[in-house]
Amino acid sequence: PPTMPPGGSAIRVLNVAEKPSVAKSVAEILSRGGMQSRAGRSRYNRVFEFNYAIGAQACHMLVTSVTGHLMELDFDDRYRRWYSCDPAELFHAPVRKAVPQDKQDIKRTLEEEARTCQWLVLWLDCDREGENIAYEVVDICAGANRNLNIWRARFSALIPREIHEAVQHLARPNKLFADAVDARQEIDLRIGASFTRFQTMLLKDAFVLDVSGEERNMVLSYGPCQFPTLGFIVERFWEIQAHEPEEFWTINCSHTSDEGTASFIWIRGHLFDYSSAVVIYEMCVHEPMATVQNVRNQEKLKYPPYPLSTVELQKRASRCCRMSSEHTMKVAEELYQAGFISYPRTETDSFSPNTDLHAIVREQVDHPDWGTYAQRLLNPEERLWRNPSNGGHDDKAHPPIHPTKFSTGENNWSPDHKKVYELVVRHFLACCSQPAVGAETTVEVDIAGEQFNASGRVFLRRKITWTFIVMTHGVVHYFQHTPSDSSLFRRL
Repeated sequence: PPTMPPGGSAIRVLNVAEKPSVAKSVAEILSRGGMQSRAGRSRYNRVFEFNYAIGAQACHMLVTSVTGHLMELDFDDRYRRWYSCDPAELFHAPVRKAVPQDKQDIKRTLEEEARTCQWLVLWLDCDREGENIAYEVVDICAGANRNLNIWRARFSALIPREIHEAVQHLARPNKLFADAVDARQEIDLRIGASFTRFQTMLLKDAFVLDVSGEERNMVLSYGPCQFPTLGFIVERFWEIQAHEPEEFWTINCSHTSDEGTASFIWIRGHLFDYSSAVVIYEMCVHEPMATVQNVRNQEKLKYPPYPLSTVELQKRASRCCRMSSEHTMKVAEELYQAGFISYPRTETDSFSPNTDLHAIVREQVDHPDWGTYAQRLLNPEERLWRNPSNGGHDDKAHPPIHPTKFSTGENNWSPDHKKVYELVVRHFLACCSQPAVGAETTVEVDIAGEQFNASGRVFLRRKITWTFIVMTHGVVHYFQHTPSDSSLFRRL
């Protein structure tokens, strides 16, 4: 914990967040709504003031923000013109970080506020990128006041419990994380600039490009990420182009009764020889009687998913809600900034042993759709609870994505906000549940010496609340299935 200065006088503490919306949320939580607001040098980055106590130390808090990265990395002026040097020289040319013109007002606000403060508390996102932005803020503020006591607030959700916990347990920023981002930025700049200049100057006259007006300004850009990705796409395209399709034949078998139709799969799969396939087919038609040779029953478990990471959120939102990755993250970011879910950009898919998972479930017991299941999950007699599995990934910055505040839907939410929030909540409840238990039956039949089989599965004990999402004409319909509603299950 921070070491407090002697005496009981209030100190001035400058708090800096990564976005104006986060600064406002932090200020509202810490001040409990009793804050004053004034304009900074930048009209988008206001300054909020209120009194607060960190431990036994009285503080006058000033909360403001940046808007992402405060500085940009670039080459010295003599290397910035395209024909100023050989592109290979850019691998060794000096680079510098500086505040661009459009962020000078934010810089002036930080300098003016830092001069009157004793502490600087950094509320940037708790990942490597956020740590790098934090040190950009430190460079500006320490340049104006080198006596600042610098602290880092670590949090994963904009909710009162997390924010108060973060400010009462301040830590030091991690310079190694910031240096890692500096290294990546420098590599991206050097590789991108040198290869972009090289291939643009080499190839700009080699192709006739159907563009209007500014052919001479055409840039053939190269990026350390985009170019290898393009390579994968081209390689796959070549594979598809080189593929020579070959016809094959298979035999389909089905049995229809009053209970429905069962489709059987041919054990051979398919044949590439037409004559052989026809002969076998005619044998089956000539002797169509199917003899059941074997019936196997075995128990199957459907295990709960791992806790939710960013990639898995994007996959599930795309598959279930028909939302693009970019739009999913935009909606998730808005839910995070409003305090409804935890930080949505995380690789972590395992919860810390210190996380109070029961408290998170308890907040959902009043929901009209999944509240009953949340109550059953917390009831020891139901024996539904199972601690989430460990997915094996931990970015050391944020927990898995989970709900942080109860809601049945806010007035300003779009349908996509509701879908993403529901996806996060249901996934969390599912990963805290026992596996679903099912019985799989496999039937093997013989027709004229040819083997066919069919499999079916029914659930015996359904531990997880399953939701079927069906889209018609852009409208999402949710169908929940419980063990007593087998007709709906069959219909879906």
